[in-house]
Amino acid sequence: MGDGRPYPDHRLTSGDWAKIPPTQVRLDDLTTTKSQLDLVSLLDDDSTFYGDLFAHVISWNGELFLEDGLHRALRAAFQQRTMLHARVHTIGRNG
Repeated sequence: MGDGRPYPDHRLTSGDWAKIPPTQVRLDDLTTTKSQLDLVSLLDDDSTFYGDLFAHVISWNGELFLEDGLHRALRAAFQQRTMLHARVHTIGRNG
């Protein structure tokens, strides 16, 4: 778990994120960029009503950072799933 974004600003808008096709990522490969969780989002069955259906992940320097969708990742873990559908944006060179 991190606290903040260790990668450069990507400047993606909601529309930019929507153009990225979702893919599956392993939960154990993700590092979160948030240190706090909104419990209401975690418990709300319809929490995607105003947002993206998929988590947002940044791939930077060979690591995957969960930028948005922590509540989705936790729900998946609680349901004993190992994968999460996410939109993954790559910044710079990955190795």
